[in-house]
Amino acid sequence: MVIEYKASHRYARITARKARYVVDQVRNMPVEAALDMLRFSDRRAAPMIAKVIKSALHNAIQEGGADPENLVICRAMINEGPTMKRWRPRARGMAFPILKRTSHINIFLADRSEVGATAKKEN
Repeated sequence: MVIEYKASHRYARITARKARYVVDQVRNMPVEAALDMLRFSDRRAAPMIAKVIKSALHNAIQEGGADPENLVICRAMINEGPTMKRWRPRARGMAFPILKRTSHINIFLADRSEVGATAKKEN
């Protein structure tokens, strides 16, 4: 059984689709390498995801006494949150909807040796 350390950012004000582009780049990477990549990313979701990874890292250190150099991002999920609906006035008295989408960012960290051991057992 792999011990995972979790952190989440719920109701993040970014669409899930845009955040998934960033999280796909850092999935299965070591934590330090992922934070370096996010630091130089121009995407708007990068600071949000970096903050969640740092939170999961601190959870791992505080709860389990894990070594930060051995942690990898084993799972990273971006789910859709609720959509705020707003209306924009248009011509001839019509109204067009504006959908302000939110997302839930979930990051799970695990020890590199434990993740590798379970992958070998599955194959």
